[in-house]
Amino acid sequence: MRLVRQKEERGPSVDISGGAGRRRGSIAVAVLVVAAIASGCATPEEETGGQGGSAVGKEGNEGQGRKVDGAAGALLSPAEKLRREQAEAKAAQAARVAAARRWGLVQVPLAAPAPPQVRPTITARRGFEVEGQVSEGLPPVFTTVPVKDRVVFLTIDDGAEKDPELIRMMDELKIPYSSFLSDYLVKEDYGYFKKMQDKGVALHNHTLNHRYLPGLSYKQQKREICGQQSNIEKRYGKRPPLFRPPYGNYNKDTLVAAKSCGVKAIPLWAAEAFPDRMEWREWDKDLHPGDIVLTHFRGPDDWKGSMPDMIRRVMKTITAKGYAVAKLEDYV
Repeated sequence: MRLVRQKEERGPSVDISGGAGRRRGSIAVAVLVVAAIASGCATPEEETGGQGGSAVGKEGNEGQGRKVDGAAGALLSPAEKLRREQAEAKAAQAARVAAARRWGLVQVPLAAPAPPQVRPTITARRGFEVEGQVSEGLPPVFTTVPVKDRVVFLTIDDGAEKDPELIRMMDELKIPYSSFLSDYLVKEDYGYFKKMQDKGVALHNHTLNHRYLPGLSYKQQKREICGQQSNIEKRYGKRPPLFRPPYGNYNKDTLVAAKSCGVKAIPLWAAEAFPDRMEWREWDKDLHPGDIVLTHFRGPDDWKGSMPDMIRRVMKTITAKGYAVAKLEDYV
């Protein structure tokens, strides 16, 4: 929740006491001076309520059902505010419909609800724990985020295929996703993933060289994981909190090494998407609230289709089952 500091507006103090010896003309002049000062010294933030938020009244009460229009500087009534919000929502939906048609989706993707104000508590999935999981505070390994809303999370791994159509498609459709990157593939074109980051996509750790981690020593694992942590921070400005081990394989050394360089959680997946099919981890071969969906940066050389083909396939499944795609980082 964003807190807006309410500013206390105080004009110069005017003493109008002192009996009948003061002339009415002096009082009037003083009042006009005060009004002029108050009008001339108001900051843009005070005039607009601060960062586009609700206007602050004379008593410091926010809102009162009125909002400042930044373009014209006029206060909007509650009815006008509602009308504008409805018009904006209608325009956004029309844009989604047009984008879905343009990209060949059977159904328009559902819009995700607002993320929770308090993020759910993430614990290791039963059977996915390692010795010392809780006592040593190791990052939890999980496949589903504990939520009640009908949302799932789309994640894309490695970085082999660098299809510009994917970035454009996901941006136009407003579908959030998270990327887990391996440096040996990403380094061919760091700029491609910077464009992705600029669109709001979070970039996370998938090791330097995509090796089978349980077959490595602790020192080797730490280099694979922490080396990529530092590399992503250097290239993209932020040390990622999430890490996914290659092939979904790990041992205790993996989690200890990950924790040592700032990893907070280790999301695996409940389903995997391809251009021509879905594969499922769960026995019922279905989606569930909070499921993480895995796919890869792949193209026709490896798949029966392109990355946009894969998105059409996975979104057909997700939307038909009544789910929306939400942003993983809003929940974890």
